[in-house]
Amino acid sequence: MLTDWQQALEAEGLPLSATSTEQEAAAARTLARRATSKEDLVLLLDAVGLPGDDDTLIALLPLLNSPEGAPDMKQTPTASPNAFEATALSMHYADHPMAEITSATGLSEDEITALVDAQQRKAGAGETDDTTLAGPAADPAVDDSVQQLLAWAEKHPTAGIRNKAARVRADVAELTARRAAEDAQREAEERVAKLTAELEKAKEALRAAKAGAPTAAATAASTPIRPGNGNGRTREELAAIRTWARANGHKVADAGMIRKVVLEAYDAAHQAPAAKVG
Repeated sequence: MLTDWQQALEAEGLPLSATSTEQEAAAARTLARRATSKEDLVLLLDAVGLPGDDDTLIALLPLLNSPEGAPDMKQTPTASPNAFEATALSMHYADHPMAEITSATGLSEDEITALVDAQQRKAGAGETDDTTLAGPAADPAVDDSVQQLLAWAEKHPTAGIRNKAARVRADVAELTARRAAEDAQREAEERVAKLTAELEKAKEALRAAKAGAPTAAATAASTPIRPGNGNGRTREELAAIRTWARANGHKVADAGMIRKVVLEAYDAAHQAPAAKVG
């Protein structure tokens, strides 16, 4: 008992903060949703000390639970749910944050939760209002990058959106790893193909060498160079040419260059017998 009195005394000593304009507006909207007529709304506002001027009443009349409005307004029944509630439902089904819904509609979180529950009960009974089936009038332009969008989704108060963000990140990570693996595999295959081609070329050269087929370099080296001035002939060949030339009436010096005519005559004389033998 003593503890209860102490708590009560402490509570009386707490300072009371002044009501803000936003709080007064929210309270006025709550009263308007409970009022059944304009006069009822005026009495409720006066009872709690909230302003009831014409501008305030004009803004609150669409929230009344009764079709009664201003005297000069056309008396048409209001839709159920009203415009604010329909907007709240639409934003909720579009996965907007709760804070954004409350700021746009003026409804409290408890009211939005109750509204969603009631709408789900109607949907289960087949009584869903047409106003809740339509999505937002226009989606805002999304300029955020994928990473920024995922970061927003990961911090979202709705568990379903956070789960979606986690799945998207997992899928992106899987695709990134798969692309890296496929790129590495493609590079390895290209390298293997190049090395295989070089190996086949080396095998062909090895088979040719084993079969004794002369290579281009060997063929060029084995071809004798027999220019007409005697270059490329050995000393013994030149001595034999001089001996043959003297025996066949050609004049040649004991040393030095041998004339081209003598060399051609010597080559012709020695090629003719070889041709006859062949």
